[in-house]
Amino acid sequence: MLKYRITLTALAAAAVLTASASSLGASATTSATQSPVPGVWRLGQDQDWKTISPQDKFLVAVAEAKKLVNTGQTESARKAYEKLKQDFPNIAGADLDAFIEAEMLYSEGKFTKAYRAYEKLLKDYPETKLQPAVLDRQFAIGTAYLQGQEKSVLHVVKLKGDAEGVRIMEKITDRASVDSPLGLRAAIAVAENYQDREMFNDAYLKWWEISLQWRTGQIAKDALLAMARCKHNAYNVHPEEKRPFYDTAGLATAKTYYLNFKLLYPEDAQKLDIDNIVKQIDEQLAQKQLCIAQYYHKVGNIQAANLYYDMVSNNWSGTQAAEAAKKSRAGNSDI
Repeated sequence: MLKYRITLTALAAAAVLTASASSLGASATTSATQSPVPGVWRLGQDQDWKTISPQDKFLVAVAEAKKLVNTGQTESARKAYEKLKQDFPNIAGADLDAFIEAEMLYSEGKFTKAYRAYEKLLKDYPETKLQPAVLDRQFAIGTAYLQGQEKSVLHVVKLKGDAEGVRIMEKITDRASVDSPLGLRAAIAVAENYQDREMFNDAYLKWWEISLQWRTGQIAKDALLAMARCKHNAYNVHPEEKRPFYDTAGLATAKTYYLNFKLLYPEDAQKLDIDNIVKQIDEQLAQKQLCIAQYYHKVGNIQAANLYYDMVSNNWSGTQAAEAAKKSRAGNSDI
């Protein structure tokens, strides 16, 4: 990164010198790295100097004012925004006034009112160029709620803000789409919040939604592993002695995801000891069927019990449940 910064700095310095020489009357030939006119420029992706538009300058100035809000400098931020209106009279409109109002509320920590103000801005001015800045602020508010910020109700009662944070993030994903950087961040924030609250089935559905849009790369790998863990944890969240009484469909799904992860990312699977996790799932699946066999045995249906004992010993050989099934089967005679 340092190399690129030095290169860009050198190019910028060269540009400034060229502009100065031009203003003094020096002639120069326009090239791929020289601005055709003096002024403010940026280096485009095609390595050609391009003039920064007033709209770009305006958005940069907005970003600078937002920094003051981030640090709680409300009055300084207000003055910076007012200066914006003076410096860009042809761009600054009613949408900027609405944005400033929301920013002041945000700077004062009034997140609920600020969020509503940002929402009203997007509703009243759907084509506003400030939308990225608004969504960024809404993401920050949603993050605060997900991280424990309480929400005031009727200015008296304070409730945990998780539900509000999820709602905000879901709306951001809907607006920006899960295949955009901000939409993806919002979706992942929701999934991780569900996991933190042990709402594993909800977390699984969110990761599944992410996986549909991101089928390759790091995000695809993270989503696949997260789906496996969510399905496994949804079963393990129950007390160990009661787990065999719950449906094991999620366990089978978790096993499939873990095996797919191992197939696609063998080195990562080895580091994460996926083989041992799959072995644990096999034991849990076997224990479930052993529990059914023991039930039939207890009520006197020996034939049904033996069928399940045989299934456990045949399908999950090497598990503790299979050994127990063999011993119980040996003591029974078929009817």
